[in-house]
Amino acid sequence: MRLTDFWGRLEQAFGPAYARSLATDQSFSALQGRTIEESIAQGVDTVTIWRAVVAAYPDRVPSRLQ
Repeated sequence: MRLTDFWGRLEQAFGPAYARSLATDQSFSALQGRTIEESIAQGVDTVTIWRAVVAAYPDRVPSRLQ
């Protein structure tokens, strides 16, 4: 998944403001305790990051975005 697609999905699921907050403030155990921003900076594949978001918020991410 391209990085622009990842950000688009995140913003669709959480709204632009909350998506950015989630990316910088929320640590994910599936990402070894890293935030989304840290994971991207360290080269983690965006599909892996997206799967971690979906797993953490299954009721928040619409099925069409999963």
